Amino acid sequence: MRPFALALIILLAVPTIAEELPTVAALEEENAVIGEIRLEKSNVFDLSNPEENYWLYRLANRLHIVTRDKVIKKQLLFRSGDEFSLREVDESERILRRNRYFFDADIKPSRYENGVVDLTVSTRDVWSLNPDISWSRSGGENRTKLGLEDTNLLGRGQLVRVARIEDVDRTSDSFEFSDEHLGRSWVSALLKVSDNSDGKFNLLSAIRPFYALDVRWSAGGWLLEDERREALYALGEEAAEYRHERDYQAAFGGWSRGLQDGWVRRWTAGIVRDDNRFSAVLSPTLPALIPQDRNLVYPFIGLEVVEDDFQKTENRDQIGRTEDFYLGTRLSGSLGWSDRSFGADRDALIVSARASRGFGSLDNHALLLSGSVSGRVESGDMVNSLLNVTARYYQTQSRKRLFFATLSATAGRSLDIDNTLEIGGDSGLRGYPLRYQSGDSKLLLTLEQRYFTDWYPFRLVRIGGAVFADAGRVWGDDPVNGRRYDWLSDVGFGLRLAPTRSSAGKMIHLDVAFPLGGDASIDSVQFLLESKRSF
Repeated sequence: MRPFALALIILLAVPTIAEELPTVAALEEENAVIGEIRLEKSNVFDLSNPEENYWLYRLANRLHIVTRDKVIKKQLLFRSGDEFSLREVDESERILRRNRYFFDADIKPSRYENGVVDLTVSTRDVWSLNPDISWSRSGGENRTKLGLEDTNLLGRGQLVRVARIEDVDRTSDSFEFSDEHLGRSWVSALLKVSDNSDGKFNLLSAIRPFYALDVRWSAGGWLLEDERREALYALGEEAAEYRHERDYQAAFGGWSRGLQDGWVRRWTAGIVRDDNRFSAVLSPTLPALIPQDRNLVYPFIGLEVVEDDFQKTENRDQIGRTEDFYLGTRLSGSLGWSDRSFGADRDALIVSARASRGFGSLDNHALLLSGSVSGRVESGDMVNSLLNVTARYYQTQSRKRLFFATLSATAGRSLDIDNTLEIGGDSGLRGYPLRYQSGDSKLLLTLEQRYFTDWYPFRLVRIGGAVFADAGRVWGDDPVNGRRYDWLSDVGFGLRLAPTRSSAGKMIHLDVAFPLGGDASIDSVQFLLESKRSF
């Protein structure tokens, strides 16, 4: 009996030993090798939860095609037999979470034995076939959309959308197809065709991006054709108009030595043709104010420097959903030279640069700074130049309360008429008509107290709320010389509805805003219904 008992004890102990998982830091120190990669794919609803086990939810699960294994595995930065890397695991999670057809993604060690660690990749699908029906109102204007989209066609991760949109600018009938992994590669392909009441919009692109920090090359190109009527505004009303035809083509290639000591350096070179033609509108109803034609043809070279520094959190810009924030230093810049010998209509130096950096921790206080500068140097003068600085501040007060503030300042010089800066109900001043003031510089401040609740009606929508105040103004040249006000401000409150089962990926904003300035024609209260990507 004793040998039998001893053998039984050993057999019972083996699984226990295999289930004792080291920390992820220990796995890296021990140079653990990745063994089996198991996919744990959850459908839209968890039928094991009594609160979700209803006939309608069961029907939705039966009709929904869960994301295919190959779509998930293609996006993982590791394979069986690779050495375990926490960085690659974390980055693979972020890549998966970027997809609209996943509500969340998580990768955890599930078994460790003899230096081999098995990983479990957990994903939860959302309903991807959506009637794209919406009505929104902001800045005193309505926008309606009627369409159908599938963001995960047949579980392949492809997007197909047909839509009809009516807004203050135009009526548009469009078709769109995109595949982030064309032919099971990292090439992202996009086709969009739109027939508009004032012209057309056609876009074709194929890009292999720097999809991860350690990727060594990138390449791609765009073809864009855009024809439309544009209007300039004064106090929220159209004041002048023109017709804009644009042909844009670009191709580029990029290379990098990958991630080294926590930093990435990426070089990019390419060529761009950007032809913009302007004319009077046929059958005009407003005075014509026509920008000067621009045809730029230029090769360019660029450099990007990226620090590996991310933080995972929730209840910041979303409700009850994992969010990935970049807190590191990112610097990028490019220089191009447009020359008449290339077919351009002018010689010009094309300048562009960006920088961003995060400070603190989203667990308590975080400040995210970003800035950019762009423009052209023509005959020694800077034209169409823009300098922008943005600060976003998050103060975590509790699991359910957050104070948020953002300040954005933009200074322009010798702006092209079609690049005039505007401020109004569609750009941050929620109590005012859209495009209420125009100029070449602007400043916008928003203060917001955010509330996150546990209310989860029918386990379909997360509920939040906000109390806010906005203030802003513009300076400088206004092409239509509209009446200028100094500081404009508003206060208000609203609800936030965040669907958790749909890939539409938008948060519904129901706001009531009270303007504190402006002209007498402005309503004393503005009701806004919008869908946005964040809080």
